[in-house]
Amino acid sequence: MITYFPFLLPLFSVLIGYAFALFIKPKGKKNLKLLLAFSGSFLLSLTVMHLLPELYVTNDSNIGLFIMLGILFQIILEFFSKGAEHGHVHRHDKLQKMPWLLFISLCIHAFLEGFPVGNQHKLALGIAIHHFPIAIILTAFFVNAELNKKALFLFMIFFSIMTPLGTLVSEILPLINNYYTEITAVVIGILFHISSTIIFESSEGHKFNIAKISMIVLGIAIAYFV
Repeated sequence: MITYFPFLLPLFSVLIGYAFALFIKPKGKKNLKLLLAFSGSFLLSLTVMHLLPELYVTNDSNIGLFIMLGILFQIILEFFSKGAEHGHVHRHDKLQKMPWLLFISLCIHAFLEGFPVGNQHKLALGIAIHHFPIAIILTAFFVNAELNKKALFLFMIFFSIMTPLGTLVSEILPLINNYYTEITAVVIGILFHISSTIIFESSEGHKFNIAKISMIVLGIAIAYFV
């Protein structure tokens, strides 16, 4: 069963990130990249240390196949989202209308992330930490692109509820539970792709420095003790 606090963590993280970007207006990209590196490391470590072992206990020979399908599915989503799931938004021209493909792709991604949370509450924390800097980057991007304020607000509200909604759907629909192993394997593939991309894209020219390595090591250590 869902315990409500971890269930709602991803929602709160997006809303806090949205408010932070609007009112604090962070200007330095360096600290944000360090936060991204930490979030990618923490999310990847949670997936490897907690989610993956639970899945392989089932001895399902098709787990690896579904993980690869998850990676492939995320790559397809990124054709439409342009990599916004890992903070990869650099477009600066004005938006004349709601970017629907970006919105739908991000919502699908966030919705699927919520499926394993009902059985792995620790994952909610990882997703929340992952969504916080993404919400900041997305909000700053849309503000700079002069997206209508109401459209921006609705975008972030819907994005924030997608992961809890995925968790809720996975809990109340028996059909989803019948395919928990396969769906979770797909989500693991998605998280593998997202988190590893975050780690490498948080470094200029794919080069690591001491600060970024420290954040990655911190993410691994905290995930181990969670």
